[in-house]
Amino acid sequence: MPIVVVGGHTRNIGKTSVVAGLIAALPDRHWTAIKITQFGHNVCSANGEPCDCETADHTIAISEERSRTSGTDSARYLAAGAEHSFWVRTRQGQLAEAMPRLRALIAEADNIIVESNSILRFLRPDIFISVLDPSVADFKPSALRYLDRADAIVMPADATSETAWENVSPRLIERAKRFPMTSQQYCSQELAAFVEERLQARHAV
Repeated sequence: MPIVVVGGHTRNIGKTSVVAGLIAALPDRHWTAIKITQFGHNVCSANGEPCDCETADHTIAISEERSRTSGTDSARYLAAGAEHSFWVRTRQGQLAEAMPRLRALIAEADNIIVESNSILRFLRPDIFISVLDPSVADFKPSALRYLDRADAIVMPADATSETAWENVSPRLIERAKRFPMTSQQYCSQELAAFVEERLQARHAV
């Protein structure tokens, strides 16, 4: 089934807004949206709170969002029009343990959109979109690892050729199609059309 993955090089650069924008722009896709969060040491995967436990039942948690107004990223997916929305939490580096349950969710859905970089280790989506902000220096290792696989890059409309990134070659994204985003429109009509055309081409009956 069609799978779109949206990643990015750091936090708070618009990844969730791009996902929500695509969901709203392509409602006929009847999206199932998935947010993947990997927590560090001493943070509980069940709820994201500080935790000293190391028991197996606290390493993975998958919950379905029911509210459009809870303020979570998964709630924003529902508010944008997703039919189902899930939040997956694992300890850092343990996403593999959640994959059997994730694959079961994916198998039941019409169209999947996932906010994550690390999921690319386990599946190859139809489209991988990377959200980048050249003015923000932080660059996650997981984002850099898969950057050259990006089919599309979404950047602020006012981004310049200068970047705050160290040791990130521009060649990694030279083949990807680029789309601008603004604080008023994270998902342009052109980006939505690109996604729809790619999905239709790859899943033509």
